[in-house]
Amino acid sequence: MAGKVKREKWSENFSEWYNELIETAGIQDKRYPVKGMNIWLPYGLKIMRNIERFIHSEMERTGHDEVLFPALIPETEFQKEAEHIAGFEGEVFWVTHAGHDPLDIRLILRPTSETAMYSMFSLWIRSHADLPFKVYQIVNTYRYETKHTRPLIRVREISRFFEAHTAHDSYEDAERQIKEDLEIFDNLAKFLAIPYIVSKRPEWDKFPGAYYSLGAEVMMPDGRTLQIGTMHNYKQNFAKAYNIQYETEEGEHEYVHQTTFGMSERLLAAVMAIHGDDNGLVLPPTIAPIQVVIVPIPKKDAEADVFAYAREIAEELRDAGIRVHVDERDIRPGRKYYDWEMKGVPVRIEVGPRDVKGKKAVIARRDTLTKEVVDREELVDAVRKTFDEIMENLYQRASEFLESHIKRVDTIEEAKDVFEDRRGIVEIPWCGEEECGLKMEEELDAKMLGTPYPEEKAKEGIEGKKCPVCGREAKFIARFARTY
Repeated sequence: MAGKVKREKWSENFSEWYNELIETAGIQDKRYPVKGMNIWLPYGLKIMRNIERFIHSEMERTGHDEVLFPALIPETEFQKEAEHIAGFEGEVFWVTHAGHDPLDIRLILRPTSETAMYSMFSLWIRSHADLPFKVYQIVNTYRYETKHTRPLIRVREISRFFEAHTAHDSYEDAERQIKEDLEIFDNLAKFLAIPYIVSKRPEWDKFPGAYYSLGAEVMMPDGRTLQIGTMHNYKQNFAKAYNIQYETEEGEHEYVHQTTFGMSERLLAAVMAIHGDDNGLVLPPTIAPIQVVIVPIPKKDAEADVFAYAREIAEELRDAGIRVHVDERDIRPGRKYYDWEMKGVPVRIEVGPRDVKGKKAVIARRDTLTKEVVDREELVDAVRKTFDEIMENLYQRASEFLESHIKRVDTIEEAKDVFEDRRGIVEIPWCGEEECGLKMEEELDAKMLGTPYPEEKAKEGIEGKKCPVCGREAKFIARFARTY
């Protein structure tokens, strides 16, 4: 039985669609009296926790230990790395008083934790035997956003900020760590059925204090990109500022090489945006708090007990490790379908008197809105198979959307036409000079995401191409997009 997936509002009026869904699907309440600080509601938090459970397991698999640092950082520590301060100073929240008394040393609410952690790293790391040193935490961080705030995407309290911090005995080992971060991120993206691209940020847009930065982006329904992961190699920059040294096997003292890896609740924003449709959320079964909802459909005068039958099925699915809920509310079935579709529950099972008699059930898929009748004894297998099909379909659909929104051009004019037409990501030859890059940003009213990563991708197909600004030979492909 076929259904029809509609994505009109989703694509044509994404902003409104998204803001409504944050509320109606029970993700967050944005009416808290501080702008840009929102309240996690139970359903949204359950989804986020399921995403984080996977992150924790990946951290464990790769030998990272969890820590938890205080949220306040003394101004004296914050000021040790000059580039870092310059990058964050304009957006930190200051704590200046304790009760009525001004503080001797002002405190900041962490915008990120380098300056909180690294004075401690210099105490903890002593010898080459302590390396590689790998820790992470998931905490709230604070940045005074002046741009238009948007739940999960641009906020003043990033409440589920994941940050991994590592220290190594060489640049090569730090590079190995970046590769591991990319592998972790790839596993997570597959778990969420999300396709993405990775770019090496241009010098003028790298993380303050980094040697280089990588960013992972997804394509949103309105053709803008959303950054959902970053990896930074710091070389010895912070180690020198915070005096993080170790004793080598030869007894010399060396500064460590450091990396970080960051993500946040933007992961959930990406899942909502990329997989959703006009009926609401479409959750991958991997992270859905309820994977199967069972809706009993009683008929007047029917002998069969649809409720008992529904509970039996639920029991069986639960025993198979599936998260299931029976909706026994006294409202019309259509209303129930509407509610659970909005909340993105991957599979709905409908049971009426005829199903009880014939030992059958109807399985409805959220992603395609299609239904099929299955035999009761095959139900568990059918549900599992449906989960796999949903994951595959979500990933496939999103990949096609991403790929159809990346366009390679040679000139600024062509690039402008692409942005006029359907937004997305435009790839243009670039000489590598900052001046030309900034000029293109200005002309296109778009941001340079950077060059494709890994590096060999950044040079694919640029033989004989010229930089459209200065006319010199192009060294890289540069990606531009309108961003969140």
